[in-house]
Amino acid sequence: MSTATIELSRFLTITGHRLAAGQNTPQTFSPAVDAAWHDLLGTPQLDTLCLETAGQPIRHLANNGYGPIAWVTDYERAYGPLPEIWFTDADGNLDPGLLARYRSTGTVVAEWDCSPIGGGDDNAPDTDLT
Repeated sequence: MSTATIELSRFLTITGHRLAAGQNTPQTFSPAVDAAWHDLLGTPQLDTLCLETAGQPIRHLANNGYGPIAWVTDYERAYGPLPEIWFTDADGNLDPGLLARYRSTGTVVAEWDCSPIGGGDDNAPDTDLT
């Protein structure tokens, strides 16, 4: 399993916990992790991964935004500090400024272009609008 897919699994686990707690779904701010998600869209592997990690089907929703990433502390409690893949674009280029800010402040303020959406009909059309 690739680093991006491992991180996608962790992200989906956090998504499942946040949905179960009635919290907002997390933002997918890493283009590298989002690319791994796109590679699995519409496959049985993604269905299995979602059920194993989040406990329910998770769909992909185009959703642009910018701001603080609120789920970082959830990740750190479960897995430790965010690895560099979260600060890497889909081509493998690291954003050293974003990574340095995270390492010095413990916070992430970033752009995102998608978010998970929980539950729903397993046979619903893909909600990815990109």
